[in-house]
Amino acid sequence: MNNFIDPIDVSDVSINKKSELPLVWFLPLIALLVSGWLIVKSINETGPVITISFPTAEGLEVDKTKIKYLNVEIGKVTAISISDDLKTILITAQMNSTAANYLNQDTSFWVVRPQVGLGGISGLGTLLSGPYIEIKPGKGLRADNFTGLTTPPLLKNNAEGNHFILETNNLGSMKPGTPINFHGINVGEVLSYKLSEQADAIRLTVFINKPYDQFVRKNTRFWIDSGVDLSASADGFKVRTGPLISLLSGGIAFRAAAEDSVENIQPENSTFPLYDTYDLSTQMVYQNTLKYVLYFNGSVRGLTVGAPVQLRGIPIGKVTDINLELDKKTAEIHIPVIVELETDRIKELNNLNNISDKDVMTQLINKGLRAQLQTGSLLTGQLLVDLDFHPKSKIVLSDNKSVYPEFPTTASSLDQFTHSANIIMDKVAKLPLENLTAEANKTLQSLQGTSKAATSMLVTAKGTLATADQTMASAHQVLNALEPGSTTHYELEQLLQELTQAASSVKQLTDYLEQNPNSLLRGKKEQ
Repeated sequence: MNNFIDPIDVSDVSINKKSELPLVWFLPLIALLVSGWLIVKSINETGPVITISFPTAEGLEVDKTKIKYLNVEIGKVTAISISDDLKTILITAQMNSTAANYLNQDTSFWVVRPQVGLGGISGLGTLLSGPYIEIKPGKGLRADNFTGLTTPPLLKNNAEGNHFILETNNLGSMKPGTPINFHGINVGEVLSYKLSEQADAIRLTVFINKPYDQFVRKNTRFWIDSGVDLSASADGFKVRTGPLISLLSGGIAFRAAAEDSVENIQPENSTFPLYDTYDLSTQMVYQNTLKYVLYFNGSVRGLTVGAPVQLRGIPIGKVTDINLELDKKTAEIHIPVIVELETDRIKELNNLNNISDKDVMTQLINKGLRAQLQTGSLLTGQLLVDLDFHPKSKIVLSDNKSVYPEFPTTASSLDQFTHSANIIMDKVAKLPLENLTAEANKTLQSLQGTSKAATSMLVTAKGTLATADQTMASAHQVLNALEPGSTTHYELEQLLQELTQAASSVKQLTDYLEQNPNSLLRGKKEQ
């Protein structure tokens, strides 16, 4: 069987001529689409171009220096030039589209560099990466030209709290950045200060962080905390110490009153007085007061404005003014001392509505209440005004020219002592001291003569004793030569006994005078 294949008729074959796009053309198309997408994305992500002026361009580089907010990059420096007036540097920056909402009139820019201060070290990260520009969003209309800050702003972007106003007459070392302490904890800082509209006080704007701003209440007291507060008053020396940073740079402290409740929390921008010291901040302000003028006869050296007025040792007021007056007609000098009595300090019993505080004080004066200067501290020499009862003291008033009623005074114990000492010295001065001195000199000369005579007598007595001894020795020889029992022998023996007794008495006298030479002047001591 023969196998064979039928021949193919070429004329019957049809050729499909449909065109096909080669795959190689897909690559340029894809590249074109990606490029278009990137261009659109870049256009959408590109934000506005802004200009920032700085005093110097130190550390800033084109295409390297970043602009950050909360450490997130939102732009970069694209150009650096000098302003037309040749005073500042103009930084041109390309911002991201996300930063468009931040660029307002109150927006702040500053350069972050390493800084060392009393509050610590900041910007250490820029040692390796280089400086960058930080932004703090602000309010206001849209803007594209800004003036950069020379120093970082005091408040950070995420700071939460409230602003308050402090008024003082003494700025001291207070400045922006001064810390504010609450029980030793740093809870805020001073932002700025300026003169009041009447130029009679300095107004400090401060910021208290949350949650400590809730302790700023109606009766909260602020004071200047200088670190070491040394004061001298009628109570002696007082020393208070604060945080170390307050000692180096100064500070402000505050405390909340115990009687203040949560309902008394003050709103933002409330105004408070700033006291110079802690002691001043603790003083209570009393509404009901009585003012009197005091006239003291003696010196008021050591009495100062602010000195306490005490009633039996309990403070009930203070000295508010001390003046010096000269009456040209009479050439008399008066020192009016104005005191303010805080009657609210005194707890009243059996209160009668028809009797005023002034009437009660008049009754006390009629009972003998007097004002007297006393030394509050021997260390400082400060004086205070003490009120106490002196029933025997009469009311003696001066020719009062003051607008305040006069409170009667009495001499202080020191004045009385000085007066008594002056009387004694006057009496001593009246004594005939010259005549007494002359008589004393004569008496001394007589005593010196007596002393010389006594010495001579002692020498003579000693010579007499020696002669008596020789005489007695000779008498004993004669007595031995006489016949015993004769009349001459008996008389000579009696004479020798008498001479022996006399010699013994003289010897005792000389021995006593040698041991007690003053006996010739003062006599013999009593046994």
